[in-house]
Amino acid sequence: MYELVIKDSFASAHQLRGYKGKCENLHGHNWKVEIYIMSELLNEIGLAVDFHDMKREAKALLDQLDHKVINEIFPFTEINPSSENIAKWIYEGMSKRMNTEDIWVSRVTVWESDTAAATYFEESIVRLSSRRSLLQNLKCHSRSVFERESKKRLDSC
Repeated sequence: MYELVIKDSFASAHQLRGYKGKCENLHGHNWKVEIYIMSELLNEIGLAVDFHDMKREAKALLDQLDHKVINEIFPFTEINPSSENIAKWIYEGMSKRMNTEDIWVSRVTVWESDTAAATYFEESIVRLSSRRSLLQNLKCHSRSVFERESKKRLDSC
């Protein structure tokens, strides 16, 4: 198994609604972001994924936040732009841009300062097992559930 990481950054402002303290006020951070991608396989030239591709996709996503008030960007108009929620937003955005059958975003860490960070990942058996095996198991499981449910319907007639 291979895990690759890129680091990027953006500057933006936010405020935490309902927070009792300084962070309820509009304030800014120079955010640092770490994006991790996993792969079981390497391509014909020995790469899991080109770092250039990871950086390009990260830049396109992070540009949506750079030098903006995050509270004005959906979904942060509805949920607090906490480090935790920003990490999840980046994880989901990068997953849409990068995930294939062979590579997937494994986690995203967002640093709001040198000493405070939040990491988002989705715990799953993908981290313990082959992604291909998982997909095959899900197909087989779905088929067997469908067959059992169909049999129940027929038996009740």
